Amino acid sequence: MQFDPRQLAAFDATLQTGSLSAAALSLRITLAATSLRIKALEESLGQRLLVRGKVARATPAGQALLTHIKQVRLLEADLQHTLQPSSHSAAYQSINVAVNADSLASWFFPGIQAALQKHQLTLNVTVDDQDHTLEWLKNGEVIGCITTLPSALRGCVAEPLGTMRYRCVAAPGLRDKLIAVKSAKLPRATAQQGTIGLHQLITQPAIGFNRKDGLQDQFLRNCFGVSDLAYPRHYIPATDAYHHALVNGLGWGMQADIQAPDDLGSGLLVDLFPGQYVDVPLFWHHWQREAPQAGRLTLAIKEAAGVLLV
Repeated sequence: MQFDPRQLAAFDATLQTGSLSAAALSLRITLAATSLRIKALEESLGQRLLVRGKVARATPAGQALLTHIKQVRLLEADLQHTLQPSSHSAAYQSINVAVNADSLASWFFPGIQAALQKHQLTLNVTVDDQDHTLEWLKNGEVIGCITTLPSALRGCVAEPLGTMRYRCVAAPGLRDKLIAVKSAKLPRATAQQGTIGLHQLITQPAIGFNRKDGLQDQFLRNCFGVSDLAYPRHYIPATDAYHHALVNGLGWGMQADIQAPDDLGSGLLVDLFPGQYVDVPLFWHHWQREAPQAGRLTLAIKEAAGVLLV
């Protein structure tokens, strides 16, 4: 079938702005015209595309259509770049991706910077926990994502990138404070690692990135065999601030070796449980049929990960 570009534009703008009224403003048409175009699109497809609420969101059919719109726009931009290489509007192409914060703060941009400049790409990056970035691809809002999940969505490919290794670290002063804590019997808290046990560790707050961050719980399961354990936590959803909180002794937390490789050697932070760590495998998920520029980004990400990740 042939789509009406005005209907597609109204649909896309509604999802990008979150409402019909905001979409109408961005398209410089009336609210009634925006609503009529989307209604006509839904009728032509025989599918409901939008869930109209406080914030408009796509139905599964709408998500599939949004993915199609983004693919077509990338292909059109790539063609324009080929046919009019000197055109100012074709100089750079923007690509939407979802990346976990730790990759973004360590290997991601240093690894792909040269490719972005060579192929004149700009990125619109959505940051989310590595276990949740796949939702952005599923919803059609990005063309690729870095995630821990190995299974690809229908029509997509999951490329293994490598592993980020996380260790349980703290400032030296906090480590000494933990060692000095007197033994106290707590349920299932008998396992010991060196001079610090579980019962000592949880007397001090952990530092998590946000409430989606499950690395601390995963470490406790791996190291001590406990789960669903209540302990105090700070949530600091910024990588620089997270690192500063660790260094300043605000709490203990999980840090990837690649994020600050000199911290342990310099004594700025100490590994609380040497030999214990959590390995987080990463995968790059992208559309199976992707535009040439998106394919160049995929290649750059894979090459960067092959050099910089474990």
